Amino acid sequence: MSNNGGKSIYLYTRFERFWHWAQSALIITLAFTGLEIHGSYTILGFKRAVEVHNFCAWTWLVLHAFVLFWMAVTGEWRQYIPTTKRLIDVALYYLVGIFQGKPHPVPKSERAKHNPLQRMTYLSIALVLIPLQMATGFLYYYYNSWPQWAWTSGLNLNAVAFIHTAGMFGFLAFLVVHVYMTTTGHTLACHLKAMCTGWEELPRQAKAGE
Repeated sequence: MSNNGGKSIYLYTRFERFWHWAQSALIITLAFTGLEIHGSYTILGFKRAVEVHNFCAWTWLVLHAFVLFWMAVTGEWRQYIPTTKRLIDVALYYLVGIFQGKPHPVPKSERAKHNPLQRMTYLSIALVLIPLQMATGFLYYYYNSWPQWAWTSGLNLNAVAFIHTAGMFGFLAFLVVHVYMTTTGHTLACHLKAMCTGWEELPRQAKAGE
């Protein structure tokens, strides 16, 4: 991959970058405390781990609400509309083309921050994984209130716990892949730098708005 940068475009607002890093920190902390609650290790202690876990969970819920509101009022939700256009090209690029030094088939632009594969992935997380994780966490948190709720009569705590834990591993798997993908730009740290400064440096062969 070439190290020669081209034009820089401002892609990520301050709130967008804050949301990205805050959500990353919350997910990592939730996974760390969640594993301790399950007895995988003892670092904070069970009581403290539960307190931190619950605090981060409610914080994430509030952050997610702000993100949804921000997307609605700014129109940023359009960046996540799924499309199959050039989806195969993007998949082949990550499977083969990237190792052959080929240019990305869908360069970033102000109108398209995310390629088709990213759009589908992020939308799936926003519409499936996050709601599932929050719903099972809510049920876990209010377990003692289940007898008062008629609609929880058929629920099983072990099943809820399993789904919640599986969701955590789903987030961790995404995080690992996401971190790897940050290294696949035209320089090793260009994507990471963009999420810190807001400015995305395009490789010379790509032009903003393509």
